[in-house]
Amino acid sequence: MVTKRQLGWLLVALGAGGAALVLVAGRLGGGAWRGVGPFEMALLAGGLVVAVLGLPLVRQGHRPAAAVVEPDYRTRDPKSGADGAGPLLQGIVWGLRGLALIAFVAYLAIYVTYAVDLFRWPYDYDQGESFELYDAVLHSQGIWPYKDSSTYPFYASNYPPVFHILNVLVFPVLGQTLLSGRVLSFAVTLLTSALIAYAVRRRTGGWFIPTLSGLGYLASNFVYHVGPLCRQQLTMVFLELLAVTLIASAGPEDEENRTRYWGNVILGLGCLLLAGYAKQLAVFTAAAVFGYLFLRRPARALSLVAAFGLVFGTVFLAINWATDGHWWINTIAANVNEYLVPQLIGLTRTWLRIHIVYIILALAMVIYETYVDRLSVYSLWFVAAIGTGVMSGKWGAGEAYWVTSVAAAIVLSGFALGKLRHWVSEVSPRWRPALAVAVPLLLLFQASRMLHLPTEGAFWGPAARALGVEGQSAYADYPYYDAVGYSQVGHLMLPRDYEGGERIMAHVRGTDLPVLSEEAAFTMLAGKPTVTNPTQLLNLYNNGMLDTSELEAMIRDQAFGLVIMRAQFYPPPVLAAIGESYGLVEHIPMNGFNYIIMKPLSDATP
Repeated sequence: MVTKRQLGWLLVALGAGGAALVLVAGRLGGGAWRGVGPFEMALLAGGLVVAVLGLPLVRQGHRPAAAVVEPDYRTRDPKSGADGAGPLLQGIVWGLRGLALIAFVAYLAIYVTYAVDLFRWPYDYDQGESFELYDAVLHSQGIWPYKDSSTYPFYASNYPPVFHILNVLVFPVLGQTLLSGRVLSFAVTLLTSALIAYAVRRRTGGWFIPTLSGLGYLASNFVYHVGPLCRQQLTMVFLELLAVTLIASAGPEDEENRTRYWGNVILGLGCLLLAGYAKQLAVFTAAAVFGYLFLRRPARALSLVAAFGLVFGTVFLAINWATDGHWWINTIAANVNEYLVPQLIGLTRTWLRIHIVYIILALAMVIYETYVDRLSVYSLWFVAAIGTGVMSGKWGAGEAYWVTSVAAAIVLSGFALGKLRHWVSEVSPRWRPALAVAVPLLLLFQASRMLHLPTEGAFWGPAARALGVEGQSAYADYPYYDAVGYSQVGHLMLPRDYEGGERIMAHVRGTDLPVLSEEAAFTMLAGKPTVTNPTQLLNLYNNGMLDTSELEAMIRDQAFGLVIMRAQFYPPPVLAAIGESYGLVEHIPMNGFNYIIMKPLSDATP
């Protein structure tokens, strides 16, 4: 087992070594010193901070660095948080708890309202939803969606298959529609919420903190925005949390617990494997899990890394062989996008501002476990998950990249509150009443930071007026307020959106030729072939992996009866060919966007 001192020296070596590597290898090229820019300065500072954080551990001797058994923060009487207080204070405590519970249950009601509204919407709500559905359709036909995008139908996916295969299982009940993927993703978020509550209750006991921890996940603006969408990100988060929870509860590897230990480890690593094949970002959670196992038993952890890598690599190579190498091209090589630092800064600020209480408590728990107690896999997971969030600076990324860190922070915040309650109960019981008041107040403050709701309707309209957000809108003129600020997702659909969809569908059904559309929902609903995945075409083009000549030739030959664009994500040569061969018919507003409807120049009469 790695000791605190060894961990300290490891952090010093990694931090100082990393800083030196950035300073030397990163800026010495071709024998010429190029200087140090802002990005390198940030990496250097980060390396030095890691080294400094390791120094206090060096003095902690041979104490184990990692926890083998989860600590127990349960109090003897978790139902009563204000022992010794009079009836008035007891009433205040329960009143505050009731208000906190009402606030988080209200967020659950808003989430369900939003989800049910999206279940009715047959078209893309968020860009890319229908392409994920089409991936599932291809899997249901035994076809890999990793193809050569340079030839007709110019379609390929850049996402791993787990979510889409799970979606196939829902097809017999809900059909090959966006509803199937949205119901699946929504159900997964409910399972994640329940698993968070379970993880917190295992360590803290009681009902109040675990319940509000679980509801807090669904109350997060980031989860709310993408939870009911036909997207794979939150399935990855669920599998990550399940893997971490299984590893955390494995217990010691002794004779009495050997079966449970290995059962949990194997199941946990199996979930981690599935998470990696749900989305590539699970690599950060893998680093946390194997880092924790390494702190417990280094040699055994290295063996598990090798075994896991063998299984993961075998599956990877098998898919790559089955797709003639297009799996690698589309999911890895073409996924290298431009990194936008302003985008990262904006998303990071929003993450901090919206989840401030959770983040502060989580950081406090990480510090406590690092320097006072022993590290849990949850603390390592939170730190690693920040790396997932840092990837949100890539073009095409967004706030969903931060959801793993939100889940980890909520779990750790529940632990922190439970630990504080346990410490007060054992060491300074006279402070129990004060803490009993402080905990729901903290959670109410956190609830206020995440404010989002529709601002019209029989119930939500008066609620918005009471909260002082009536008439405010986060996007276009939709009656929806969000503390995030500007957000293209989260609002409910209006009758005009359905009218716009029908107008677009009339154009799609009005041609016997294939349709070139930036959203697959229109063509799938009309029973037409899905042609192109524009964002993936752009990814491939930007990385020099796409030949657009065949697609350009079909466009110039006017082989498509209609072109539908929302964001004009096609590569520049494709857009140029469209502009030369197709003319504008009309702009159709729908879901806050203006959809561009174009027909061959000979037919383009507005």
